[in-house]
Amino acid sequence: MTSSTPKSAFWSGFAAGLPFTFVVSPIGVLFGVLATEAGLDVVETLMFSIMVIAGAAQFTALQLMQDSAPTVIVLASALAVNLRMAMYSAALTPHLGAAPMWKRSIIAYFLVDQSFACSMAEYERQPDMTLGARIAFFAGTVTPVCPLWYVCTLAGALIGTRIPEAYALDFAVPITFLALVTPMLRTMAHVVAALVAIVVALLGAGIPFNLGLIVAGAAGMMAGARTELWMERKGMAI
Repeated sequence: MTSSTPKSAFWSGFAAGLPFTFVVSPIGVLFGVLATEAGLDVVETLMFSIMVIAGAAQFTALQLMQDSAPTVIVLASALAVNLRMAMYSAALTPHLGAAPMWKRSIIAYFLVDQSFACSMAEYERQPDMTLGARIAFFAGTVTPVCPLWYVCTLAGALIGTRIPEAYALDFAVPITFLALVTPMLRTMAHVVAALVAIVVALLGAGIPFNLGLIVAGAAGMMAGARTELWMERKGMAI
């Protein structure tokens, strides 16, 4: 479908974002269940997803909350996980930076992995899209994804309140992270970053307030960046 007009661009974006609903649904439900398992009520769980709207950061914060980490550590860790959003914003600026401030604010709120990936691919495929069409396409990508995230979080929270305490679900958090991270290990740099982060996290397990997680994340990012530079110098495919 062509994206020559805002209307057609919106529906093109909607079609591009629709397949992600199969991923968002189970993860949203799982977050809702685990949040209530961790002690949040239904309203708190739903507001968590509405305010943060970032799966990986939410699971990170939830895990730290379960470990009774200080609030500042919870916030810092969640922000560290979401640092990629800063890079997403920089990449989208040439395409959407001319939009009015209020529209850019809404775009920033709905900037998630799915909307970024779909939008960048479309903007590169159709460099002559008007600003209105670009914004409409972005809006289309989040329409099937973000409202579903809220609904599934609520459903999970309602289900979670009915699960007996004897059926502890703590094990589901690391399993969820494995499911989120594993598909992203597409290059040698990604694998090196993950391995370094794992080793440093294990070595730093005794650091108070789970600060080892932040240290491990920083070490992984530096290792991944150095690996990319080394591969570029060697002329290897990144």
